[in-house]
Amino acid sequence: MKVAKWILILTAAVVISGCKSYPYDLAAFKMPGKVEVTAKNYLIQPPDAIQIISPTIPELNLQQQTVRPDGKISFPNVGEFDVAGKTPLAVADTIREKVSKLYALAGDYPVDVRIAVFNSAVYYVLGEVQRPGPKPYTGRDTVLRAIADAYPTALAWKSRILIIRPTTDPLYTAPKIFELKWQQIAAQGNTSMNVLLQEGDVIYIPPTILASIAMKIEEFVRPIGRAFSTAYIVDGQGYR
Repeated sequence: MKVAKWILILTAAVVISGCKSYPYDLAAFKMPGKVEVTAKNYLIQPPDAIQIISPTIPELNLQQQTVRPDGKISFPNVGEFDVAGKTPLAVADTIREKVSKLYALAGDYPVDVRIAVFNSAVYYVLGEVQRPGPKPYTGRDTVLRAIADAYPTALAWKSRILIIRPTTDPLYTAPKIFELKWQQIAAQGNTSMNVLLQEGDVIYIPPTILASIAMKIEEFVRPIGRAFSTAYIVDGQGYR
């Protein structure tokens, strides 16, 4: 009877917590159609990988480098470059300035630097998905694509998906939270909610109420089951 009582209490707690609502704060999240592509403003950090495009400089052209932990890259016969914390354009200018002493460079952009692999900046997909964890942030990641790539499980509560944006203001610690109307996106094609993610955003896909209840019951009952099972085992043999 006591076990049944605690199961009822846990069930009620899960149902109450699942009924919590969040404000419809879409204005706090940038939209894909209203945001400039941010790759050119991306700040390179370890362990990002960058590629150099410069047909007139064979030592550099099509060379790809992973930024070292010290924030630098290096090329034979050209030298070492400090790239951490700089945009691709700033790195290209630094390289151009140095190699211009060795080569006659023509054109306005004789050296181009591109992000080959985004590794340093991430967003997160957590909860009832098959592929949880950090995901590379490119600056053009939408919530629809992020969720689709993570493969929600059958236990996912898709009508209560949360987009959580941690604050960067040291005086304001509360994060911005947007509750995604997944049905309106997936079934009705309402892409106005297909928000553009920012670095550090968290997508949380909670379990359904029934799944949460089952998890809580299992969490409560499992230690009891283990206690009873060990009572029957002594030195590897079963006794009553």
